[in-house]
Amino acid sequence: MATCFWLRSCGAQRLGSTFPGCRLRPRAGGLVPASRPAPGPAQLRGYAGGLAGLSAALLRTDSFVGGRWLPAAATFPVQDPASGAALGMVADCGVREARAAVRAAYEAFCSWREVSAKGKPLKEAHGEILYSAFFLEWFSEEARRVYGDIIYTPAKDRRALVLKQPIGVAAVITPWNFPSAMITRKVGAALAAGCTVVVKPAEDTPFSALALAELASQAGIPSGVYNVIPCSRKNAKEVGEAICTDPLVSKISFTGSTTTGKILLHHAANSVKRVSMELGGLAPFIVFDSANVDQAVAGAMASKFRNTGQTCVCSNQFLVQRGIHDAFVKAFAEAMKKNLRVGNGFEEGTTQGPLINEKAVEKVEKQVNDAVSKGATIVTGGKRHQLGKNFFEPTLLCNVTQDMLCTHEETFGPLAPVIKFNTEEEAIAIANAADVGLAGYFYSQDPAQIWRVAEQLEVGMVGVNEGLISSVECPFGGVKQSGLGREGSKYGIDEYLELKYVCYGGL
Repeated sequence: MATCFWLRSCGAQRLGSTFPGCRLRPRAGGLVPASRPAPGPAQLRGYAGGLAGLSAALLRTDSFVGGRWLPAAATFPVQDPASGAALGMVADCGVREARAAVRAAYEAFCSWREVSAKGKPLKEAHGEILYSAFFLEWFSEEARRVYGDIIYTPAKDRRALVLKQPIGVAAVITPWNFPSAMITRKVGAALAAGCTVVVKPAEDTPFSALALAELASQAGIPSGVYNVIPCSRKNAKEVGEAICTDPLVSKISFTGSTTTGKILLHHAANSVKRVSMELGGLAPFIVFDSANVDQAVAGAMASKFRNTGQTCVCSNQFLVQRGIHDAFVKAFAEAMKKNLRVGNGFEEGTTQGPLINEKAVEKVEKQVNDAVSKGATIVTGGKRHQLGKNFFEPTLLCNVTQDMLCTHEETFGPLAPVIKFNTEEEAIAIANAADVGLAGYFYSQDPAQIWRVAEQLEVGMVGVNEGLISSVECPFGGVKQSGLGREGSKYGIDEYLELKYVCYGGL
């Protein structure tokens, strides 16, 4: 049974040219938003040219459960990583609120299933919002393509049918680095399949999830279908456990660290819940001697420094063949100095914003110091930036060896370590030595080598002569300890569907 995504029929305004130079794909027809009085807006700190242009109705601070905005007994602060200033106080939900959200989602599921057919540079934030909207558009269209099967059996008086049905309530736990897109990529598929959701956003970036709740309400999504329970870091463990162990929850979808993913898998195992997880990575970026240096540098810049290096598919180690090594390192350093500008995300021209918090800066700093102490050379950068405690200079290291932390520990920051290698076999061995395998990249002009390496890399996604690989239409996910399942694409909706075999006899 296909379940249509309600945004197409319940009054969602079609997105147009939201940002200068950016347009959604044209499509006929647009609907007027449903008329509904909005609760009082939250009082948040504003920035010149920043939040001042955002609708006040989208700035929410309470939890959203069963179609209502509900305060909690306590609140927690959300801070701007660039300045440290408090952006607002958000409801700090606990186990009681989490269980109430699950029950609201479960009650809404009974009717919904039957409906048929953060501190990053502002320019990057604009791009994420469009990316988020594309997931909703994609899955609203995929909903009508949830097909079953009719199977002919040897028995003439029987017919076999396979139905696809929504799995039930989904617990959705999302990270801070893409606070909108990680929600819509999961929730778009879940709602299109006919599931209802309880979203627990990261404590650093809850406002995006709450703004999406307001938009869902304006679009006419029924009460209880989309619920949000923000909470502080202090309450995160018990809230996560509460929603993942609740017997009314049938599915867990998580994006975050491998360590946390293993904990949630343990929770899911006790009641054998369906799970999809997008966990950590250690993406290799391989440059072979046949590569076009300029193309490889452009790809390295895009792959490494998007969102200041804070994405799960950012290149973590650069493997460069001996014959092209020096030319690549020189060109890479020049590109970094020319094109990367560190600053507050709301400032014009900024390409590198702050890291999410000081702990993240300390991790990058530790990796740099460890590498230098073991013989690595700093080509550019290498220290904290003068702008503040959460900023770090884009850094390039050469003479890196495999015994250094930066080669086997995910960085999540603006650090590019370069390892020199001799043969294709050596590069593949280094890349595949990791116990994770989310994304991998390589540059080569040799067709035979391209096929060999693409097939041998132990990752879920491969970029060949391309540094940006994420796309709504393509399956996103990894192998080994990088996760389970796929998101986006035509495969993403299957994560929220159950197969049911029906044998129809007596014909």
